[in-house]
Amino acid sequence: MRLLREATVWTLGLSLALLLPLSSSAQSPDQPTPGAGLHQDVLQTQPRASLAEEGALFLLLPSGAQGVALGRAMTAISSSESAFWNPAGLAALEESRLLLLRGEHVAGEATGFSAILAGDRRGALGISYQLLDVGTQDLTDLDRNVVGSISVRSHQALLSGGIKVGGRSRVGANVKSIQYRVSCRGQCPDGTVSATSYAVDLGMQSRPFRSLPLEMGLMVAHLGGDFQVAQSEQADPLPARIRFGAAYDILDAFVEENLSMKVLTEVEDRLWDPGTLSLFLGTEFLASAGAVDEVSVRGGYVFGNRNQTDGAGLGFGARYERFEFGIARSLARGGPTSGNEPVHFTLGFLF
Repeated sequence: MRLLREATVWTLGLSLALLLPLSSSAQSPDQPTPGAGLHQDVLQTQPRASLAEEGALFLLLPSGAQGVALGRAMTAISSSESAFWNPAGLAALEESRLLLLRGEHVAGEATGFSAILAGDRRGALGISYQLLDVGTQDLTDLDRNVVGSISVRSHQALLSGGIKVGGRSRVGANVKSIQYRVSCRGQCPDGTVSATSYAVDLGMQSRPFRSLPLEMGLMVAHLGGDFQVAQSEQADPLPARIRFGAAYDILDAFVEENLSMKVLTEVEDRLWDPGTLSLFLGTEFLASAGAVDEVSVRGGYVFGNRNQTDGAGLGFGARYERFEFGIARSLARGGPTSGNEPVHFTLGFLF
C-alpha cells in the first residue's frame, strides 16, 4: 500500500486525457466548431450537468468480451483483458499472448489489440492499442448542399505492467497516450483538429486469506488534470474513478479443481467528487478439460449511475490449445453505450 500511495502522488501531475465532443447533426460553415462538447450525440440521455462536469467519457466504455459479459466486474480477477481493466491482473498470467478485441457502441466501432509478455515469475508487461471510430459526417451549407465531411477518431495506447508482491498480492499500472482527432475534407470552419495527452491507471489485487477462495481488487483509473484545447475555453476534468471489487469461488469447497463458479461484485465511484456509486455484478462458470482446455459461461449486470449503463451482459468463452475466444452481448440501456449494442469479441493466441 505504501508503494501504491507513493506512485499515486508521483503520477497525479503526469497525466492528462482528452476527448472533445462532436455534435451528431451536420454542421454548416456558420455553425459552431465540432468539438464544443463530449460526443453529445452519444450522451444525449445524460443530464446536462454531467456533460459540463466531466470530459473524455469514452474512457468509460467497456473493452473486451469477458468484461462486457461480466457486467464490468473485472477489478478483482486476472484476465487476458486485464490491461483494459486492472493491470495488476497481468502479473498472474502464465503465458504470453496476442489479443484482438472488437466491439460496437453507439459511440462508434472499437477495435483494439494487446501484446502481453508473461511467464516471468515476478510479473508481466503489455502494450495495447484501441481505436474508437465515431464515423464520418457530411457538412452542409445553409441550402443543405454538401460542402465537406469530417471524421472523428480517438486513439488510446497503453503501456502496462504488473508485478507480484509477496505470495498473494499483485500491483500494476498503465500509462496511456490518448489522441483525439477530427479530420476534415472540403470546406470546414476550423479544419483538422487533433490533440494528444496522457493518463495513468493504478491497481492492486490480493487473496487476503490463504484458506478462502476470495480475491479482492482496488483500482484508480484515468488519473490526470483538465485538458484545455488550443483556442478554446473548454477544459473538462477526466472521469477519474475508484473501483473496489471482490470475487469468490463458491464451488471451491465442493468440487474438483477443474470446475469453478466465481461470483463477482464491484462498486465504482468518482474519485474527486464521490457520492454517485455504480454497482457491477457478474458470475462465471468455468470447466477445465486438461491443462489447457477450458470453457466458460458468463453473465453480469450493471446498476449504473452518472455516465454508466444499466443492464445485463451475457457471454461465452473457450480456450483450446493455444487459442482463446470470447464473445459477449451487452443488453445495457442508457449512458454512453445506450441503444442497440451489437456483439463484442476477443480472440487470442498464446505463445
